[in-house]
Amino acid sequence: MTEKNMTMLCDFYELTMANGYFKNGFYKRITYFDVFYRSVPDNGGFAIVAGLEQVIDYIKNLHFSSEDIDYLRSKNIFDEEFLDYLKDFHFTGDIYAIPEGTPVFPNEPILTVKAPAIEAQLIETFVLLSINHQSLIATKANRIVRASQGRTVLEFGSRRAQGADGAILGARAAYIGGCAGTACTITDELYGVPAGGTMAHSWIQMFDTEYDAFKTYCETYPENVTLLVDTYNTLKSGVPNAIKVFKEILLPKGITNFAIRLDSGDISYLSKKARKMLDDAGLQCCKIVASNALDEYLIRDLMMQDAKVDTFGVGERLITSKSTPVFGGVYKLVAVEDNEGNIIPKIKVSENTAKITNPHFKKVYRYYDKESGKALADELCIYDEVVNDKEPRIIFDQQATWKTKELTNFTVRELQVPIFKDGKCVYDMPTLEEIKDYCAKEIDLLWDEVKRFENPHKYYVDLSEKLWNTKKDLLSRFKNFI
Repeated sequence: MTEKNMTMLCDFYELTMANGYFKNGFYKRITYFDVFYRSVPDNGGFAIVAGLEQVIDYIKNLHFSSEDIDYLRSKNIFDEEFLDYLKDFHFTGDIYAIPEGTPVFPNEPILTVKAPAIEAQLIETFVLLSINHQSLIATKANRIVRASQGRTVLEFGSRRAQGADGAILGARAAYIGGCAGTACTITDELYGVPAGGTMAHSWIQMFDTEYDAFKTYCETYPENVTLLVDTYNTLKSGVPNAIKVFKEILLPKGITNFAIRLDSGDISYLSKKARKMLDDAGLQCCKIVASNALDEYLIRDLMMQDAKVDTFGVGERLITSKSTPVFGGVYKLVAVEDNEGNIIPKIKVSENTAKITNPHFKKVYRYYDKESGKALADELCIYDEVVNDKEPRIIFDQQATWKTKELTNFTVRELQVPIFKDGKCVYDMPTLEEIKDYCAKEIDLLWDEVKRFENPHKYYVDLSEKLWNTKKDLLSRFKNFI
């Protein structure tokens, strides 16, 4: 996966703009772009960053092959001098990013690119698709995991994913979001996400009887067996045959780690009935796995109904984030440097106020309450501002500037960290297991009110006074156009 050259995975206008920058002498001009999103998927309280590792791999392999350049030449719109420039093209700029697994909120820069105009423009599509896709799936997975109230959640969605990368990287993102494993074998091979699985209905149909299918499977794979019990009739056939086989084949060997899986019908009702049958047979050790088009709302309802489910296998509604299938991250120019190296803020204005950008090269600070450790708010500041947690800090709502809050007993952390400096990767990528653990710990630092599925408490992302004044000045300059 890391050896793929995805340089040509870009929107064609990025190449035409790059050619234009080259012709007009802008190609060496240093620019600043932010990646951010505007609304939380599923109207939730926060999203989770994922996809940075793939961005890093992409940047490291960024180059144009001779075949790429021949293709561009065939379009008959690119200058030959520009094509010559592309022969030695590589990334020379800086990238700052919020680490994977961090909860993030609308309009704060997840990733910032500082690079010559052509380099910054060309990477837009791949950076966005990596961050957008995996952040979407990690966010959805975490909602599902939180709904399960401590039960194990497994990602089962490969066959319903949007293409191969949707399955492979979706399973990676789901693991960051809290899933315990995946059915996608290649994601285990490439990224170490634990893969597992047992049988499909076809296994049972292959045998003359359901009992024979269960017996053969237990004899073939006696460790960690899960039997699918709904091929014919869950309570009259599947569960009784599973109980019989468990007692005949596994218990005499001292094996007590086994389960049944429910994949259709009323999961709440069937799980309760199956649990009683298993317990009455002395198989309290047997776990119950449930699957079949689950999501956070169905799982939450099952928990409210006291369903006897130990593990949830979640497929299509997780791997595609079916309820909100688009993350909506954008890539916007926020500053450029003049010939003297001064940073000049830039803003995009719109009649749709939600699309007005926050200008300038920025920092993202997160404030935490010293007593509880919980996150209080985030603040966007201009790059040269430094927050001192030994002094009170007044933050205010940019939509209602009269709403202020004085922070006194707090700690502060800058969220973005350097990823590339002068084209060289300076970031030590954590293991996927470390990212998953970090994600869980960071989410624990959010108030429960922010984590509600419906009408979550608004977590504030404020602008510093210096940044707010810069934005206000730019808006006043363009007020006749709004």
